[in-house]
Amino acid sequence: MDLRKLKKLIDLVEESGISELELTEGEEKVRISRAMAPSAMPVTQYVAAASAPASAAAPAAPAPVAAPEAEGQIVKSPMVGTFYRASSPDAKSFVDVGSSVNVGDTLCIIEAMKLLNEIESEYAGVVKKIFVENGQPVEYGEPLFLIG
Repeated sequence: MDLRKLKKLIDLVEESGISELELTEGEEKVRISRAMAPSAMPVTQYVAAASAPASAAAPAAPAPVAAPEAEGQIVKSPMVGTFYRASSPDAKSFVDVGSSVNVGDTLCIIEAMKLLNEIESEYAGVVKKIFVENGQPVEYGEPLFLIG
């Protein structure tokens, strides 16, 4: 293929805004592509890194979570799933605020991939707070209960 023709094709790709051009003439095959995504990614990463004041505020958020731990122990979700306070919609909740619990008592159920997983208390005490509403999705490590 003629070098002048190749240069003209490259200029065409740059000017038109298309990302890729493939041309076949007989047994000769030429593919011209523009890689725009790699140059855009560092800008996106730089903008995220430039928001240092926002990330400086993030460490302040765990401080209130640490304060309740002084009043008791936080039971966190061991998995991602859906939080249920009872074994069925008609059943009584396993625990309520003010309920006394012992180590090994069932606190709730987390449904994950159609499996119902009973979450047992690791602490003995009184349920002081329930952080999650019935039927709400939960993430791994999300606080569920405060037991004091």
